[in-house]
Amino acid sequence: MINQNYEKLMKLGLTKMAELYLDQTTNKAYFEMSFDERFAFLIDGETDEQHNKRIYGIQKRSNIKMATAKVSEIRFYPDREIDKNLTLKLATCDYINDNLNVIVVGATGAGKSYYVSALGNEACLKGIVTKYVRLPDLLYDLDQARNKDTYKKKLRALANVDLLIIDEWLLNPTTPQQQADLLELLELRYNNSSTIFASQFLPEGWHKNLGSGAVADAILDRVIANSYLIHIKGKQSMRVRENTKS
Repeated sequence: MINQNYEKLMKLGLTKMAELYLDQTTNKAYFEMSFDERFAFLIDGETDEQHNKRIYGIQKRSNIKMATAKVSEIRFYPDREIDKNLTLKLATCDYINDNLNVIVVGATGAGKSYYVSALGNEACLKGIVTKYVRLPDLLYDLDQARNKDTYKKKLRALANVDLLIIDEWLLNPTTPQQQADLLELLELRYNNSSTIFASQFLPEGWHKNLGSGAVADAILDRVIANSYLIHIKGKQSMRVRENTKS
């Protein structure tokens, strides 16, 4: 009977429950427990296992640039002028529940990628579907999808991500087609999901790289209107600073 129950649990995909059930049949520590207590232990074990598998899958598919980045390890050096209270607030991921955006600005080496990766990892740990992408790669993928007649499918996939992190945002001028693609994507995500933008430039410097026209106005309106702003400063590159410490 024990082996039959074990095999049935395995066939149902309840592998952790099967493992714990087998352990209960031989471990004397369980013998004095009631049936309900032992059964609850099995359920809790399987629930935790499935939750951990789901989190692992979300983390793996997120493609976050720095998979080990943590908000708790962000360096709040005085010269960086990072708003610590806002950062800790963002780490709760409540902004995602409210469909708000985050803009992270800083010079090369300021630590933008680490900061947005840390926020992304916090979201993954909370079971929030997250995707990290560089803007050049995003634009290339949309262009390739257009050529393969899968443009709308690709756009919907990006639109449905709970948290989309776009790094290297508007480092270079964009074409009219790229501007149209960005507007379409941001329109689909507006008030439905959250986006983190990491850029070297403050929002007022984006207009020119978006063509300086009506489309640029529309894109900026959808990004800035409901966003938190984190401006990372600093007298020294974080790469240099951290290497010096080690």
